[in-house]
Amino acid sequence: MPLSANTTDVLVVGAGPVGLTAAGQLRRHGLTVRVIDRLPARLPYAKAVGIQPRTLEIWDRMGLIRTVLDAAVPMRGQLLYVDGAEQPRVDLELPDEVPYRFAALPQYETERILEEYLARFGTRIERETELVGFGQDEDGVTARVVASSGPGPREEEVRCRYLVGCDGAHSVVRKGLGLAFEGGAFPEEYMLGDVEVDWDLPHGYGVRSMHRDAEGAVDDVLVCIPLPGRGRYRMSMMVPPRMSTAGQGAGQAGDGVAHGLEGGRGPSLADIQTVLDRLSPQPVTASALRWSSVFRISHRIVDRYGEGRVFVAGDAAHIHPPTGAQGMNTGIQDAYNLAWKLALAVEGAAGPGLLASYDAERRPVGEEVVGRTVRHAAEGVQADPADPETLMMREAQLLVGYRGSPIVGGSTAGGDGPQPGDRAPDCGGLTGPVAAWPLRLYDLLRDRGHVLLMYGTGVEDEGFEELALAAHGLSEGRVETCAVLAKPGEVGEAGGLAAVYYDTRGEFARGYRAEAPTAFLVRPDGYLGAVLRPPTAEALGECLAGVLRHRGPGAART
Repeated sequence: MPLSANTTDVLVVGAGPVGLTAAGQLRRHGLTVRVIDRLPARLPYAKAVGIQPRTLEIWDRMGLIRTVLDAAVPMRGQLLYVDGAEQPRVDLELPDEVPYRFAALPQYETERILEEYLARFGTRIERETELVGFGQDEDGVTARVVASSGPGPREEEVRCRYLVGCDGAHSVVRKGLGLAFEGGAFPEEYMLGDVEVDWDLPHGYGVRSMHRDAEGAVDDVLVCIPLPGRGRYRMSMMVPPRMSTAGQGAGQAGDGVAHGLEGGRGPSLADIQTVLDRLSPQPVTASALRWSSVFRISHRIVDRYGEGRVFVAGDAAHIHPPTGAQGMNTGIQDAYNLAWKLALAVEGAAGPGLLASYDAERRPVGEEVVGRTVRHAAEGVQADPADPETLMMREAQLLVGYRGSPIVGGSTAGGDGPQPGDRAPDCGGLTGPVAAWPLRLYDLLRDRGHVLLMYGTGVEDEGFEELALAAHGLSEGRVETCAVLAKPGEVGEAGGLAAVYYDTRGEFARGYRAEAPTAFLVRPDGYLGAVLRPPTAEALGECLAGVLRHRGPGAART
């Protein structure tokens, strides 16, 4: 499909964190992208606030982690109070080998950072522009969009190779595909407020204060999440009866989905102060109300994450309670998983079933998140039977994996270390012939696609030159290679062999359970596509076959 003024490789609908992540990754891979959003500007609301460690790893690989760290504040844990009595505090602790901790960042700041990242590639959001319909055929998608800015509405027909719907709980893309969106809604309404308070509670800790009725059920709750700024929190609490619109269809946008902020009404500072007077762990005065709103919560998930050349991600695919700050972070991972696959498809280099693997890998994750957050909303995180370390790693989204995916290898894995489909863990202590100061493994993976990490002893010829040449040939240069040696040794130059590093502190060997020569194929999204013991060109070829297809001279982009 040739490109013209109104054609593009990918049309992304929705400029929230999920859509901007998808667009940024697609542009980084060299695709042309248009991003449309019906809103005239970013909303100034601190809606999704919690940033999970896995999301920070993604942003590290994208090359924007420093900007995020400058803007975010730490989330160290949560202070719990029940009927005014302090409960054991929850500390958000992770193993030392995890490179990032939990953080809080207002959604409008997340969107600003991602929008500026996208602008580096010369792509800007087309505001006040919405999708009104689309159709697809074997070669692409024809989308009808309407821009409402300027003297009057202007309709345009956009031809694209793929369409990605990141347009929220009331997604036009999801409805246009006819996807089922089964689930239900919580009867309670909540109100949000962004305020400052003058208490002296520990910095970096959220606050959850509850009241129980005579039967032990929670009938009043206050949740406070720290934001950047002195004494600033995003607070949520139950809506008082006089403000309730339950049963009036509010928040359903005509599609029966009661989820998200409800426009036109919100609590006053006095409303928030009234709740603080009841539930705050110490006397406190609220001030500097920046914004407020009322919101509803539903739990739903689509029956499939796409069809043909059209896909959905984020709230367009799954909605659920905000417990544990899983929603936006899950959506960002959706986009990150999909983008590299679309890039290969547009290049004509995608293996059979690569795009279908998006649904195969991400829908089970969405189903688990919806089920877990609904359970936690009803029973509390403390009801989770997992041990504390597993619980914390799961909340950090560091246990998300794709074992059993149709595009990851497994026949030669073995061992008790990371398996195909697992997240590739970070490690430190890597030096080299030029790099005298130790580097992290994630430093080597940053801003790259597929990387084949070849671990060896460095004592004798372990076939790395041949494997590097094979990786380069099998992938037409799309797989970069890197040798990690237990000790300094001689590794000759070969086409595709990028660099040699030494595991000076043994952290790579411990983290990856590597004792004998092994090759780890790291995907562009930071997951292991294959673990090869022993590493052979034949085994590598088998693992790449489902991801890449050999593209002969003159093959067209699809």
